[in-house]
Amino acid sequence: MAAQRKTSRYVVPVAVAGVAAATIGLVPALAASGDPDLPEITARQLIEKIAASDTQTLSGTFKISTDLGLPAFDGLLGGIAGGAAEGEGTADPSAQLTKLVSGTHTLKIAADGPERQKLTLLDGEERYSLVHNGDEVWAYDSRSNEVFHEKGVEEAGRAPEQELPVSPKELADEVLKAAGDTTSITVGGTANVAGRDAYRLVVEPKQQGSTVDAITIAVDAATGTPLKFTLDSTSGGKPVVDAGFTKVDFGKPAASEFDFTVPEGAKVTEGDAAGKALEKEHGKAPEDLEKALGDLGLGGLGEPGKNGADGPEVIGEGWTAVARFDTGAPAPKTGEAPKEVQGFLDSLGDGVSGKFGSGTVFKTKVVNVLMTDDGKVYAGAVTPQKLVDVANSAKK
Repeated sequence: MAAQRKTSRYVVPVAVAGVAAATIGLVPALAASGDPDLPEITARQLIEKIAASDTQTLSGTFKISTDLGLPAFDGLLGGIAGGAAEGEGTADPSAQLTKLVSGTHTLKIAADGPERQKLTLLDGEERYSLVHNGDEVWAYDSRSNEVFHEKGVEEAGRAPEQELPVSPKELADEVLKAAGDTTSITVGGTANVAGRDAYRLVVEPKQQGSTVDAITIAVDAATGTPLKFTLDSTSGGKPVVDAGFTKVDFGKPAASEFDFTVPEGAKVTEGDAAGKALEKEHGKAPEDLEKALGDLGLGGLGEPGKNGADGPEVIGEGWTAVARFDTGAPAPKTGEAPKEVQGFLDSLGDGVSGKFGSGTVFKTKVVNVLMTDDGKVYAGAVTPQKLVDVANSAKK
């Protein structure tokens, strides 16, 4: 069942949202034809339109790109997971789909309700395909000519391990659920996305100190389906997340789209065997990661008993909320952490000091983390100065 849940985590979002975008970031899909002339609509009406959308069938193409303001992940992930994150030599979705957290990728998708979905990752002449058809999942990596197969997968929409919103609609739902008195929501005109007329819903923080400048959701005027999701940072530059279709069709895909035939000469690995093979070749990535975090004094983050019975303490509210952890251990000294981890962190970190003492702020374009020298950790989508201010206020 563990292997089933793992696979479902990557397949289910396509059915749940009816819009298949994998992980974060899609490049802009606005056409050059100008903004369409649509009837006026209020923000409340547009939100209701999104909530009422129930897209079950579609096919389309989109590109995936993300800019977190981070150096390359390759060295860190390779050191922790022994190369598993690169997905080389395996068709297992848990290895392949981690590619989507960085870089730019083109994908093609098809969905026919909760029972059938297909996602194809295009990488030059290489192809990686993931097909869910009824109670079976097939995955094929053309680079290694390997096939992953799993039968008896969990019913779509019921995977307990689905944790991250991974489509424009799910991203929109998460933002709208979190919106409250600290948020401004307006309609920012119209757009043409993948040949479809759309309204632009603009979500902006009212609070000072957030790293989020604005979130824009392009909503299909006819169906209410989010077609594009853009997250801009106060640091400027390229959007952190820009999720939009370049082509989309809401018609029912042909049933043959979800058929799968094992390519000639391909090696087939079944469910649990794939996980065991990956573990044998690359080691137990989650355990290795936990060890690496432990070496950094972060091994107990989020565990009951380490940060209180209910997990980390949340300071503040809305867009400037900060999570406070107590690792129970001083920050590592230079040279104590694995070199691939230490090198990555050194490239991100800046030394800071205040009433709380001293520490290091690790920065991205959205989430920043302050690790104090006495083992406290403050994290949030806030500026480094906001983290220092919170740490100073928390000092007794």
